[in-house]
Amino acid sequence: PQEADGTLDCISMALTCTFNRWGTLLAVGCNDGRIVIWDFLTRGIAKIISAHIHPVCSLCWSRDGHKLVSASTDNIVSQWDVLSGDCDQRFRFPSPILKVQYHPRDQNRVLVCPMKSAPVMLTLSDSKHVVLPVDDDSDLNVVASFDRRGEYIYTGNAKGKILVLKTDTQDLVASFRVTTGTSNTTAIKSIEFARKGSCFLINTADRIIRVYDGREILTCGRDGEPEPMQKLQDLVNRTPWKKCCFSGDGEYIVAGSARQHALYIWEKSIGNLVKILHGTRGELLLDVAWHPVRPIIASISSGVVSIWAQNQVVSEGLGSFPWEQGLEWACPGKFWLFHPWKCPRPGWSNLGQGKVWACDEELEDARALLYLPIAPEVEDPEENPYGPPPEAVPGALPDDALGPDKKRPGSSDGPQNPKKKPKTTNIELQGVPND
Repeated sequence: PQEADGTLDCISMALTCTFNRWGTLLAVGCNDGRIVIWDFLTRGIAKIISAHIHPVCSLCWSRDGHKLVSASTDNIVSQWDVLSGDCDQRFRFPSPILKVQYHPRDQNRVLVCPMKSAPVMLTLSDSKHVVLPVDDDSDLNVVASFDRRGEYIYTGNAKGKILVLKTDTQDLVASFRVTTGTSNTTAIKSIEFARKGSCFLINTADRIIRVYDGREILTCGRDGEPEPMQKLQDLVNRTPWKKCCFSGDGEYIVAGSARQHALYIWEKSIGNLVKILHGTRGELLLDVAWHPVRPIIASISSGVVSIWAQNQVVSEGLGSFPWEQGLEWACPGKFWLFHPWKCPRPGWSNLGQGKVWACDEELEDARALLYLPIAPEVEDPEENPYGPPPEAVPGALPDDALGPDKKRPGSSDGPQNPKKKPKTTNIELQGVPND
């Protein structure tokens, strides 16, 4: 991304955002508890879900895009049906939630990171939960994340200790400590995995982003001493980082400054800073998300979602198409299906059949939810200028002809299908008082 490409105004203050797996929908959590789902191709609002009473602090899409899990500052974790907007179930925790994440391959499991407690893995089908083991029982704020395939869970604490747990058994398979040059430890702020490959990054309190190879971590085993592939930092301003993430292909890393609305982009392979994107001066950054398949970044500051993209070249020839991204991520019949403006052109048939996602990914789910239907806005649905007047319709009766106590057929006082109240499960965590 090289320049600003507009904003998405959710009316209320945006706090967090996340793309679905294909980048066709963007979910934005707001401070009034609403979740606004944007159609990213048309840049229009596709759905608004009144999810919580308090601000939304974390969101995550399921793999097939049909479900959305959200966490709020009122200690509630909820799962939503994206098409209907209904809440499937709720979980009430004793403390605020830092992060929620679906298992990458099993949307029946959700990883929750509460404050003042060890991470918790929820099983949605039976509403049960498992508290993950930690290095020290006194750890108050532990961050956690599934790896790319969900085989392992990586946790990090305030003392710089990283634990790698087998997801199914919660057994410890590897561990190491992140240290500074003087062997002092530094707190782990977040752990993020790339969508492709085995790399992950660790954002720490010493303002350094460390990039590791997950295969090396597993090889080193318990109490290992792996060396990071890259150490990324702002040596001039000593900038602390609010949010870091990988590009869709895992070749670039973007980090948002905690001091101002500025995005730093590095090339992962050699660690060089390739671009700094500056937003409005005086604004503070809240969240950053990189589009899964396109060179586009969404950032949030001052309650507004900003979009960052490449320079738009307007011409009649093939120069208007971003060839590099098309060749790397696209393939006829898949990528162009999702992005109509990148339709096949004469001479493109020799590109061959490729894959949009990583080579080990299975075929796309036939049930995948890529888009949401949007109903057209009608100013006055009662008046149809192209249809007959109401009295000309057979069987239509004026209101006074029905009588004072009679109702028009098919009418009712309340909704036809009242929404089913979702089940709420209280999660009790040992040693954690209710906030």
